[in-house]
Amino acid sequence: MQKMFKPTRIALIILVMAVFFSIFASELYRIQIYAVQTPMDELSPLRTVSRTVTLPAARGNIYDRNGVLLASGRPSYNITLNRTALLRTPDRNEIIRELVYTTMDEGVRYTDTFPVTRGAPFTYLLDMTDTQRRRLDAYLKFHDHDPDITASELLAWMRGHYKIDYTIGIADARLIIGVRYELEIRVIIGNLAPYVFASDVSSDFVTLIEERGLIGVHTGTGYVREYHTTYGAHILGYIRSIPAEQFESYRDKGYPMDAQVGISGAELAFEHILRGIDGEQRIIASDTGAVMSIDTRREPQPGNHIYLTMDLGLQMVSEHALSAHIDILNQEREDEGIITGGAVVVTDIKTGEVLAAATYPTYNPMTFSRDFALLSSDPSRPLYNRATQGTYSPGSTFKMVTAYAALSHGLITRHSEITDRGRFTDYEHIDGFAPSCWIYLSHGVTHGAVNVVQAIECSCNYFFIQVADRFAGGAHGGGDALAAAAQEFGLGLSTGLEISESSGRLATREWKREALDQGWYAGDTLTTAFGQGHNQFTPVQLANYAATIANGGTLHSLTMLRRVKSADFSELLHSHEPVVLHEIEEKEYIEILQEGMLAVSRGRRGTARSVFNDYPVRVAAKTGTVQVEGQDINDGVFVCYAPANNPEIAISIVIEKGGSGSGVMDVARMIFDYYFRAETIVHAVPFGELIP
Repeated sequence: MQKMFKPTRIALIILVMAVFFSIFASELYRIQIYAVQTPMDELSPLRTVSRTVTLPAARGNIYDRNGVLLASGRPSYNITLNRTALLRTPDRNEIIRELVYTTMDEGVRYTDTFPVTRGAPFTYLLDMTDTQRRRLDAYLKFHDHDPDITASELLAWMRGHYKIDYTIGIADARLIIGVRYELEIRVIIGNLAPYVFASDVSSDFVTLIEERGLIGVHTGTGYVREYHTTYGAHILGYIRSIPAEQFESYRDKGYPMDAQVGISGAELAFEHILRGIDGEQRIIASDTGAVMSIDTRREPQPGNHIYLTMDLGLQMVSEHALSAHIDILNQEREDEGIITGGAVVVTDIKTGEVLAAATYPTYNPMTFSRDFALLSSDPSRPLYNRATQGTYSPGSTFKMVTAYAALSHGLITRHSEITDRGRFTDYEHIDGFAPSCWIYLSHGVTHGAVNVVQAIECSCNYFFIQVADRFAGGAHGGGDALAAAAQEFGLGLSTGLEISESSGRLATREWKREALDQGWYAGDTLTTAFGQGHNQFTPVQLANYAATIANGGTLHSLTMLRRVKSADFSELLHSHEPVVLHEIEEKEYIEILQEGMLAVSRGRRGTARSVFNDYPVRVAAKTGTVQVEGQDINDGVFVCYAPANNPEIAISIVIEKGGSGSGVMDVARMIFDYYFRAETIVHAVPFGELIP
C-alpha cells in the first residue's frame, strides 16, 4: 500500500515551519527587547510603545451629620504626553503644534506655565508666580544661561535647542516651546508631578484627539472632586497635586507623583480614609497609537465615605449671621476701622462634636479651583481658617478662669464681696501702673460691693484684679495659678480636633522668658486676670471652654468625624464616641460659674441682658472686649451656651474690630433662633428671615 505522507515530504514541511518560526521570533525580539536595550539616539522610529497607566481610585464622599452630600468624585478624562515616545519621532514639534491648535480651536484650556508672554514683544510675565520663578531659575541654571537673559534671547536659544524649523512662525514656535518646556523641566527638577497637558476634558474632545492618532499623546481617566455646597469651605478643605516638599513622604506611602491629595480641612485630616487604592494597567500600542494589548494588573479600590459632625443647616446660618453682622458694622463705620475677619464655632456640649465652624471671609468650595489665584493673593486671607487657627485675646471671657482659680485656691467664696474702687492703685508707684474697671473709665462710676457671681454678671475688672493679687506670692506668683486653671478648661492646649488648629498661647513665666526675654511682673498677672494679658486662644478653644463650664466640668476632645462607612456603604467602620480629656473635680465651683454666666443674660446688670433677658430659651453667656495694640477699635468676643438648665450647644464668637462682646452677641441669637426653632432638616433661609 502506498504511504499517504512520505518522510521527505514531512521533513520539508517541518523545515519550512521552523524557518517561519525563527523569523517570527527574531522580529518579536527586535520589537520588544532590542528597542529597550538600544540607546535613545540610535533608535529608529518606534513600532510599539509600552506604558504603565494608573487607574485612579474613586475618592470617598463627604457628608454632613444628617447624610447631606457635601463632596464627591466625578469621573474625568485627561490628556497626557509621553515624552519618550515624542522624542523618538521626527515629527515631535508638528505633533505638539497640531495638538495645541486642536485644543485652542475647541476652547479647551491646557497647561503652559512657561513664564513668557505668548505674543510679541516677548517678555517675562509680570505676574510670574514663585513656582514659575523657581522652575525658570532651575532651567536657566541647568543650561548654564545668564540669569539676566532676556525673554527674546531665551526664546531664540530654545528654538534651536528644540530644533523647531525656522519655517514655523515665532508665535507658533512659542506655543511649541511652552509644551517642550513643561516636559523638560520635569526631567531637570525631577520631583515634579508628571505633565498633564489638559485635565477634565469632555468625551467629545477625547474622541477628537484619538481620531488624530498623534504619537505620544494619550488619554487617561481620573476623578474630579466636586463640592455640592457653597458652605463649610474651611471645614471641607480642598485637594490639589502633591506639594513638591511632600513628594518623598507620599511616595513612601505608595502614592503616584501625579496624585491629588488633601491639602487642608477634612480632605487632609481624613486623607487616609477617603483615598482608595489605585489600580494599574500596562498598555502596548503601535507607533500610530493603536492599542495592541491591555493588561490590567490591579483593579482600583475606592475610598471610604466620611460623615462629618457638621450640621449643614447650622453651618449655613452661622456663616450668614456672621457675614451679615460684619457687613452691617462696616456700613455703619463708613470705611473707618473696617472689620477684616471673624469666626463662629458651635459645639455639642455632651459629645465634643463641632456642629459648625464659620470663618469670615470665606470662599466658595464649588468655584475654588477657578478662584484659587485670586484667593491666595487676597490680603484679607480668605483661605485662612480663623475658627481653628486664628488666635485672639479672650478679653473678659477669661474671667470665669480667674474666678475658678480664686475659688479653688480658697481666696474667695461664693459670697465674698469686694468693693470696686474704680482704680487699683497698689502698684501705681511702679511705672504708674493702675488698671481700672471699664465702667469707671467710661462713666466715672463703680460697681460697688460685688461677689463673684455679680462680678461675672457685670464684668467688674476691679474684682478680678483684686483676687489675682491675693495668690501666694502676690500678683507676682498668681500668673502660674491662672495658667494652670486655664489648662483645666482646655485653653492654650490642643482641642484634639482632626483638622489643622493652633494651640494658642498660654502666658506663663516660662513663656515670657523664652519668647520675650523678660521676667514676669505683677502687672502681667493683674491684666491676665481680666483677660487683657498675653494669652491668645482660638475660637474652637473658647467654644470648648464654654462647653466645659456648661456640662459641669467635663473637658471633651473635639472632633469633626461622626462616622465612617465602607466604599459600598455596607459596613460601619467607625462611629464617634465622646472622649474625655479632663474632669474638673470641684463641681461646686463650676456651678458658681454657671450662675454667674446666667446672670450675664438675665441679671439686672448683665452685659448680655439687652439681647437675652427676654429670650424664650435661657442662655448663659459672657461678653469680652479686647484692646489690641496698634488697633483703634477693640475686638469683640462672646461665649455662651443654652439651654442654661440643660445645656445642648455652646457657641464662641470672635470679630476682629467688632467693638465689644455685647456688640457681637446678635450673631449668637440668630444661631439659637435656628437651632431651637427650626425643623430637623432646614433648607437655605434668607438672612432677613432668620429671626421671626
